[in-house]
Amino acid sequence: AKMAVVRSELVIGWCFFGLALLAILIFCWVYVRKYQSRRESEVISTITAIFALAVALISSALLPVDIFLVSYMKNQNGTFKDWADAKVSRQIEDTVLYAYYTLYSIILFFVFLWIPFVYFYYEEKEDSGDNICSVKTALKYTVGFITVCAILLLIGAFVPLNIPNKNNSTEWEKVKLLFEEFGSSHGLTALSFSISSLTVIGMLAAVTYTAYGMSALPLSLIKGTTTAAYERVENTGDIEEVEQHLSRIKSKCREGQPLSLRDRRTVHYLEERLWTLRRRERRLQCIEKSWWTKFSDAMRPIKVVGGVFFTMVALLFTVSLFLSNLDKALHSAGFDSGFIILGTNLTNPLNMLLPVLQTVFPLDYILITTIVMYFIFTSMAGIRNMGIWFFWTRLYKIRRGRTRPQALLFLCMILLLIGLHTSYMIYSLAPQYVMYGSQKYLVQVRLLFAFLLDQCIVTRTYLFLHKFWFFSAAYYFGNWAFIAVFLIGLIVSCCKGKKSVIEGEVDEDDSDMSDDEVSVY
Repeated sequence: AKMAVVRSELVIGWCFFGLALLAILIFCWVYVRKYQSRRESEVISTITAIFALAVALISSALLPVDIFLVSYMKNQNGTFKDWADAKVSRQIEDTVLYAYYTLYSIILFFVFLWIPFVYFYYEEKEDSGDNICSVKTALKYTVGFITVCAILLLIGAFVPLNIPNKNNSTEWEKVKLLFEEFGSSHGLTALSFSISSLTVIGMLAAVTYTAYGMSALPLSLIKGTTTAAYERVENTGDIEEVEQHLSRIKSKCREGQPLSLRDRRTVHYLEERLWTLRRRERRLQCIEKSWWTKFSDAMRPIKVVGGVFFTMVALLFTVSLFLSNLDKALHSAGFDSGFIILGTNLTNPLNMLLPVLQTVFPLDYILITTIVMYFIFTSMAGIRNMGIWFFWTRLYKIRRGRTRPQALLFLCMILLLIGLHTSYMIYSLAPQYVMYGSQKYLVQVRLLFAFLLDQCIVTRTYLFLHKFWFFSAAYYFGNWAFIAVFLIGLIVSCCKGKKSVIEGEVDEDDSDMSDDEVSVY
C-alpha cells in the first residue's frame, strides 16, 4: 500500500516533466527550422541541432522535478509523510540522480562526439565534395574531442575532493557532510567533473551572450525599428549618390584618361556598395508590402509593454543575483570552500517568491520553466545581435531563414552549454529554494547543520553543482562578471538608436545567392 501511494505521488511530478518534454521538442523543431538556411539545410545537421537543443532544455526542466520531489516528501509542519521513510527517500533521490546521470552522459556524447563529427563532416564536404574523404577528416578531428573528454573523465575520477579545511568553521562541517552524503563513486565523480568543466564554458558564454541579450532584447522591443518607407527614402538617396560618384569617375575613361590605381579601387568599392544598396531596396520593398509588417505595426503597443516587463524582470534577476553573491561574500566559508553557504542570510525577492508559489502546484514549475526559457531567448538575442565569434574573428552570423548548417550546430552547442549553466544561475537567484524547495524542519536543541542533514533532503542538482569547490568559486566570480556585462550592455543599448527593419538581413559580405533565399516575411 505504501509503495502504491509513493508511485501515485511520483507520477504527478513526472507527468508534468513529460508534458514539458513534449513542449520542448516542439519548440526546438520550430526554433531550428526558423533559423536554418532554406538553400543549405541538411537533414543530419537539422536533427542534430534539434536534439542537442532539446537535451539542454530537458536537463534544465529536470530541476523543478528534483525540487518538487524533495519537497513533496514532507508535510507543512516539517514532518515526513508516512510513506517517506529512509529507504523510499533514497529510492526517489537515486531516481533523480540516475536521470541526471543519463542526461549528462548524452550531453557529453553530443559535445565531444556527435556535434564535432557532423560539423567537420559538412566543413570538409563543402571543400572537397567527397563523402568518404569528408567522413575520414571528420573522424580525425573528432578523435581530438574524444581525447579531451577522456582526459576530463580521468581527472574527475581521481581528483581529490577534500576542501581545504577551515579551522572551527561550522560552514565547513556542513559542506563536508553534504559531500559525504553524495557518495564517492569514481564514475559519478568523473561525470560531475566533466559536466562542471562544460558548465564553466557555458558560464563564459552566458556572460558574453546572455548578459548582453538581457539588456538588448527588452530595449529593442521598446524602441522598435525604423519604418520600411523611411528607410527606402534614405536608401534611394544613397543609390543616387553612389551612381553619381561612379559616373564622375567613369567619365574619365570616356575622355581617354586611364584610371589610376586609386580610382580603380574606388570604382570597385562603389560597385559593391551599389550592389548592396539595390539588394536593400528589393528587401525593403518586400517588407513594406508584406502582411507581417502591418501586423507588427498593430502589435507595437504590446511590444512596448513586453519590453518594459522584460526590463523589470532583468533588473529583478540582477538584484537577486547581486544579493545572493553578496550573501556568499559576507557569510560563506570563503574562496577555499567555493563560497558555498547552506541557507540564506540576505533574502532576495525570487528566493522569497518561489517557496510561496510551490504551495500551489505547479506555479513554481511554471515560473522556473519561464525563467529557463527567458534565459534561452535572451541568449539567442545576444547571439543574434553579436554573431558567433572566436576572439576577434566573427565566424558566423545567425539570421532567420539563412543560417548555415555549421552555424546552426555552433548555435545549439552554445545554447547547450548555456543550458548547463542555467541550473547554477537559478541556484544563484534562489539558493534556498534550489537546495531544499519548500521543506520545513522541526526545531530542536541541536546544531543547525544537523537539522539540515537529518530533517531536510538536499536536491541532487545542488550536490552536482558543488561537488568541486574550485568550480563553485569560478561560478561565484562568473556571477559578478555577468552583472557587470549586463550593466554595460544596458548602457550601450540605451545609447544606441533604433535598429533597421532589415537588421542583419542584408550585409556587404553576403554571397550573390543571398537574394535567392526565401524571404522570412
